[in-house]
Amino acid sequence: MKTLKNWTLQKQSAHHVELLVDEQHTLCLYVLEANLFRVLIKRKGELALARTWSIAPGEDVPWEGRSREDLSGFSLPEWKLEQQQETLTVESEQLRVTVHQPLWLEWHYRNEAGEWQWLAGDRPTSAYQINAHGDGVAHYLSRKKEERFYGLGEKAGNLQRTGQRYEMRNLDAMGYNAASTDPLYKHVPFTLTRRDDVSYGLFYDNLSSCWLDLGNEIDNYHTAYRRWQAEAGDIDYYIFTGARALDVTKAFVRLTGKTLFGPKWSLGYSGSTMHYTDAPDAQNQLMNFIRLCEEHAIPCDSFQLSSGYTSINGKRYVFNWNYDKVPQPKEMSQAFHDAGLKLAANIKPCLLQDHPRYHEVAEKGLFIRDSENPGPERSSFWDDEGSHLDFTNPQTIAWWQEGVTTQLLEMGIDSTWNDNNEFEVWDGEARCAGFGQEIAIKHIRPVMPLLMMRASMEAQQRFAPDKRPYLISRSGCAGMQRYVQTWSGDNRTNWQTLRYNTRMGLGMSLSGLYNVGHDVGGFSGDKPDAELFVRWVQNGVMHPRFTIHSWNDDQTVNEPWMYPAVTPAIRSAIELRYRLLPYLYTLLWQAHADDEPMLRPTFLDHENDAQTFEECDDFLLGRDLLVASVVEPGQRERSLWLPANESGWYDFYTGAWYAPGQWVTLDAPLEKLPLLVRAGAGLPLSNRIRHVEAKSDTFRELQLFPLKGTGRSSGLLFEDDGESWGYKEGNALWLSWEMVCDSETINLEVTARGDYRPTWQTLNVTLPAGEKRRLMINGEPATAWSFR
Repeated sequence: MKTLKNWTLQKQSAHHVELLVDEQHTLCLYVLEANLFRVLIKRKGELALARTWSIAPGEDVPWEGRSREDLSGFSLPEWKLEQQQETLTVESEQLRVTVHQPLWLEWHYRNEAGEWQWLAGDRPTSAYQINAHGDGVAHYLSRKKEERFYGLGEKAGNLQRTGQRYEMRNLDAMGYNAASTDPLYKHVPFTLTRRDDVSYGLFYDNLSSCWLDLGNEIDNYHTAYRRWQAEAGDIDYYIFTGARALDVTKAFVRLTGKTLFGPKWSLGYSGSTMHYTDAPDAQNQLMNFIRLCEEHAIPCDSFQLSSGYTSINGKRYVFNWNYDKVPQPKEMSQAFHDAGLKLAANIKPCLLQDHPRYHEVAEKGLFIRDSENPGPERSSFWDDEGSHLDFTNPQTIAWWQEGVTTQLLEMGIDSTWNDNNEFEVWDGEARCAGFGQEIAIKHIRPVMPLLMMRASMEAQQRFAPDKRPYLISRSGCAGMQRYVQTWSGDNRTNWQTLRYNTRMGLGMSLSGLYNVGHDVGGFSGDKPDAELFVRWVQNGVMHPRFTIHSWNDDQTVNEPWMYPAVTPAIRSAIELRYRLLPYLYTLLWQAHADDEPMLRPTFLDHENDAQTFEECDDFLLGRDLLVASVVEPGQRERSLWLPANESGWYDFYTGAWYAPGQWVTLDAPLEKLPLLVRAGAGLPLSNRIRHVEAKSDTFRELQLFPLKGTGRSSGLLFEDDGESWGYKEGNALWLSWEMVCDSETINLEVTARGDYRPTWQTLNVTLPAGEKRRLMINGEPATAWSFR
């Protein structure tokens, strides 16, 4: 590739400057926010792809994509320009970039004292490269020893990415190694760089396959560097700062779009297995799941139909019902609904070449087209060849939505599980309709699952306009949080996966994908033994998505009751999740409304504590609940570091208080998940419920964990009917509380806002065992708060 070198100032407009580089290329430097700049390079003055589907700082992106020239949704602050003989400087109140000659950029941020400090910089040698005779672009930055790199969405291995090389090329990575397999399912070229003084985000808005090297590669002719390189497309990146790593993650969500606020039932246990729908008597197997949940007293809210319900002779055919396996889909759906359970159905975006409707779809031109021949592209898919639907064609979207509506929603299916949507089309020049402007698939492969899930979502919204949609997708790109919940794909059953799936989930959360989980128990390989299964369930119930899903090699099924000896431990873990649903639902609301991550590495809230940056198996669920999953066989004690804060941590079960900033060893018998609660927190809890149902949810407790000594803390409980859009008109309950502690009294002030009134009318307030201080609620001695 050819290095870009010499530049001149070509144009200054209200919100950006343009540099002419090597007398043929254009570098655009945008000031979008005081702490958010953008760099865009137009090869020979033109863009390879003039649209984006990831950038959504205000409203959602149009179906046809957002113009890369569109600056709506940004505040576009004032800035100033200064040019000297060999440099050009663009400066906002918080961020400053200096363009050097020959071309490389250097960034500074303004600290709290108002002083400019070095933030980041390109490699001074060969920073920007473009393939002069074809596709391919690259960007090199200097790399400092004190920098820690996080992010990149769904990646195997450790949470910290420093010293590693990664590839973004969405693959169906069946049975992957959670410690090492790369690439995986998702495309999120976003890095969060953490230093002791500042954090910053870097997002490359390029949808072609790419590589990110974060210190694996070295070159004698250059200083230490990091590299992003893409197969095709444009150099188009956003750089933004934050005082904390948390600020950077939240800013990335605001850049790429708000988290979908799904229905409350989506947080309940969701059953699933390939075995049931692959069985010749699939309907009987599925109906038996309802009976077994009741028999074993397992709370449950939904079941996910794997693709076997669509099969013909063992292969999968989207929007086809196998009526031999499932003779009465509507009656089966009604039985699940009568039991309080919802149904999600697996759908795939590729039609096998012998699909009953293949020729109909081909004649309508709804497939991605071959690069050389006039017909559809053909790719390997599920033990055969098939053609992928082109979701940049409005007719394809209409066809898909008609299938979702008539073959699923009208059959009683409640939501869609958008699966196998990596779009493994390796003919990079295969043609997509592009909403009227033809595009090669190499530029937009990760956009296809994004448009697929959006098509499914809009079909669900039209069918049930009064209900918030819930969807699942395995693949996608930055921005997919606007539409779906996701998970870490087809993992392999072993203890190593349990450990590293947790880190994968935290990596996704740091990258703006908050509503995540894993296939609990392991999807492929040998079935989990009883101990591994218990520990996996205990870990899984502390994730936003909780699904036990499997396709075990020996044809067994991962079910809550698969090992009678440990079924009580499994039941207890799931009941704990349901008891915590008020807390989880409030976290989901805050993820949507305030861009707060639900899963959090411990350093995210405790950056002043260096120990929290060490790789570990602990994580926070919200700010308040410290989860110490057991991820090793035979372990019956769990050592963990208690992050330093002002007032310590409480044992969730016993109420015992621990000083912060120390190692502790907790009992971890097989039936117990070690949990601690941040001092100053209040956990909203419910009684045991069978499934989410507003009318039967009649009890609410606020379990306080007060500060030791003197101090003040606050919190929120969010409630609504669990599925409607009423919160937009104020038909919800925002119950805010503030706790003020001194040596003698715990004063709790509770205030309610909103029109919604839940079935429960009294908030019972409890304190840890051994707490001797007097409890006051809204100025009066009390143990409960009631609506007045």
